[in-house]
Amino acid sequence: MKAIWTQSELTQELKNQAKIEGFTPVGIARIPGSKRLSLRTAALERWLNANYQADMNWMAAERRKKIETLLEGVCSVLAVGLNYYVDKNPIPGTLSIARYGWGKDYHKVVNQRLRKIGRWLEKERPGCRWKVCVDTAPLLDKAWAEEAGIGWIGKNSNLINAQNGSWMVIGHLLCTEPLIPDKPATPSCGQCQLCLEHCPTNAITEPFVVDARLCIAYHNIENRNSSLPSEITESIGNWVAGCDICQEICPWNQKPLPSSKDPDVQPKPWVLGLTTKQALQWDDETWKTNLRNSALKRIKPWMWRRNAYAVQKKKKKSF
Repeated sequence: MKAIWTQSELTQELKNQAKIEGFTPVGIARIPGSKRLSLRTAALERWLNANYQADMNWMAAERRKKIETLLEGVCSVLAVGLNYYVDKNPIPGTLSIARYGWGKDYHKVVNQRLRKIGRWLEKERPGCRWKVCVDTAPLLDKAWAEEAGIGWIGKNSNLINAQNGSWMVIGHLLCTEPLIPDKPATPSCGQCQLCLEHCPTNAITEPFVVDARLCIAYHNIENRNSSLPSEITESIGNWVAGCDICQEICPWNQKPLPSSKDPDVQPKPWVLGLTTKQALQWDDETWKTNLRNSALKRIKPWMWRRNAYAVQKKKKKSF
């Protein structure tokens, strides 16, 4: 432990600790943030009032609108990105799975690594309190990541970084230490509307606004009904778990991107070659084995079979 850190030194070393844990990019925001935070909060209210959250009622949690309710005395936020892009692709004709679900459960990975950083900070600043937030916490996570400068919120509602594209999950370490903030990110989507134009269900109703009721990823992950809506099955393609179309088409993801070597994001053996027939034959034990320590466990066994059946049905109609 260093005897005395200046705030500037502590801020820089905290970022270094985050990079040691495999996070990049990293940035700092200060409470209460810029005026943009109030605009993002107002946008959330409009989104909720339009019922675009579908059955995701947790999005309406009041605590999401005020970061101070998550940690008393919070002064700063360390925002981090974990690159999950791996330069591999599924075998042609097999089922498609959103890239964030290829490896280990990112909630646990990000949480564990941020907790190590929090313990380091507490050691260097005895009495400092901190709290880790992943995307299950009632926090405007993308807005605070944007405020910390690690990326901007794109028209597809994903966080985009100029070097890494949008293939990253984000996490936050809230703390009571007054750290030196970074400059907020500058939106750089320009006039591009490719994500809106290529969404097969028109779920991106306008720039930055996604209607979950029309989103393939919402339905094959969150929808608990025994069958999927006809407008979803008509456009589902091969997507059995999530959907990456609006990211795949994004120009920021078209250039050469760093392929992660992080062992926690490497695809599980079955991910890149899962056939419809195999998915339909999954029993509960197979589901448990394949999805052990996976973020995709949210898709229950019967939902995997439901989704695979929808893909199969669509393929048969195409011939």
